This record gives sequence, C-alpha cells and structure tokens, in this order.
Amino acid sequence: MVFDDLLTDTVSLIKHDGTTVEGIKASVQTNKIFIQGKKPLIESGDLIQRKMSNGAEETFEVIDPGFHEDFHSIPAGYQMRVRKLGIPEAKSAIQSITYNVTGHNTRINQNSIDQSVNVVQPPPDVTDNLEALRAEIQRLIQDPSKRQEATEVVDAIEEQFNSGAPKKSVVQALVRGLPSAGSIASIGSFLVSLLG
Repeated sequence: MVFDDLLTDTVSLIKHDGTTVEGIKASVQTNKIFIQGKKPLIESGDLIQRKMSNGAEETFEVIDPGFHEDFHSIPAGYQMRVRKLGIPEAKSAIQSITYNVTGHNTRINQNSIDQSVNVVQPPPDVTDNLEALRAEIQRLIQDPSKRQEATEVVDAIEEQFNSGAPKKSVVQALVRGLPSAGSIASIGSFLVSLLG
C-alpha cells in the first residue's frame, strides 16, 4: 500500500514568524494530521490551515508534532496531535503580527490611543562629555557673565541630544559659540563627531 495515496488533503503550514509553506499533502483527521516527509520542519504552536473543496477553511494549532523517523517500509513523517481553532481564534492567531522597532520615541498605534510616555536619554558618552564640558567651563572661564553664556550653550546642546533627533548643523553652530579654550573645543568637537 502506498502511503501517499492516503494523503488526500492539501494544507498550508504557518510558522511563528509568519512564514507560510503552501501545498503540503496531508491526511486531516479529527485531532490528528498526518504528513509524510522530513520537511518542512513543524513545531508545537505552528498552524496548519486546510482549504476544502466546498470553500470552507479550517485552522489547527499543532500541539505535538509527533515526528517519527523511517521504519522499514514506513517513511519518515509527522503524526501531529492538533487542536482545531474556532473562526475568531483562528483569525487572531493568523493575524498576529510582531513589530520590532528601535530608536527614540518610536511607536506603532493600530486602532488604539497612544497614552505612552517616552523618556529619551542621550548615550552615556554624551552625558559624560556634557558634564566634562560644564566642568571645563567652570574651571577655565573666570568672567561670570561669559561663564553663564557658555553654560547656556551647553544646555542648548544637551537639549538637542535629549530631543532624540539632534541636528548636526545645530550642534555644530552651538559648539562654535563656545569659548575656544583647548579642552572646551576638543570636547565640543567630540560631541559633534558623535552625530556622524
């Protein structure tokens, strides 16, 4: 008896990452699905979807893949234990999408109201250099009004970095507004270089 003759259903495999493998020959039973072959890899939590000739569609969650190796004349394959999903449950399982986003103030709102609070902190090297810049201004500038002006420029540079999207041209212009004392200028140049 040829085992492939028993595989009268065609199913699709939907992996956790959204990858879909179509056109897999299978035998779908009440709580079991049989598939011959070693590929594709089927894991617990994957979804098996069967489109029937009458237009209906069924979705099953794999509970146990039940893979077995070749045994004499029986080829390797899967004898899966599955759980049939209801229509709403199947739709939510298939439509679950994972978004991976990075960056300052990054967010995705889908059919929701954004009530998030984002706190953006500059990288530690920026914070350390801003503190070093303030210390050098205190140490090198004797005139209180010029010291105050320079401190305000450093505050403006810090605001640029805290914005999450500092503009290099603005930071460069602010750094040019600082006194040209050696260590102040080199720290300012370093901050500009962090912006690429």
